[in-house]
Amino acid sequence: MSLEDQGVARITDARSLRALAHPVRMALVEELVLGGAATATQLGERISESPTTCSFHLRQLAKYGLVEEAGGGKGRARPWRLTSIGFSIGGHDDPESEIAADALLRVFHQRQLGRFQEWLATKASYPRRWREAADNSEYLFYLTVEELEQLSEELHAVLMPRFRDRIANPERRPADALPVELLLFSYPMRPPALAAGQPAADQPAADQPATGEEPGQ
Repeated sequence: MSLEDQGVARITDARSLRALAHPVRMALVEELVLGGAATATQLGERISESPTTCSFHLRQLAKYGLVEEAGGGKGRARPWRLTSIGFSIGGHDDPESEIAADALLRVFHQRQLGRFQEWLATKASYPRRWREAADNSEYLFYLTVEELEQLSEELHAVLMPRFRDRIANPERRPADALPVELLLFSYPMRPPALAAGQPAADQPAADQPATGEEPGQ
């Protein structure tokens, strides 16, 4: 089952990617994920922005199909909600969209790692069981590209049902459940040629001068 079939919207065009790459809009999206439908006034209180600012950015997000009115209320009392349970922003064919996606991912990861730093600074205030349940692990694998594709599919198959069920259905969250963020990064640490002990395509061989002259000349 594709991510789209599971309620995750795929953002592919550069304009939509750039529209999301704004700190206030990211904060609004994060709050709508955490708390569900909310008005501009409610969201403003949570992210320390004015209702006017939130209203403007919500309308911009709606312009690109990322949020919509949830129904009921007028003006700033109108509740807004996300149009999907999440976004996928990877894998773009045209250079403009790829650049916009990379810029957006950098900002997203900065915010995510900022929350991790906050956890490190405040975890002493959490009960011991929560501190021990929270994980901080790294794994190094030697994989072919096919094996990495398979590993990613297997991990998403485990994680997606847990993510989708309680994001889409808040009533299914136990009373003592907390929002828990799990970050999943996987990437090759070296280009394929270097990993195989061969020079990269844009690098001269070890025994060939960069000028193209034969050794000894």
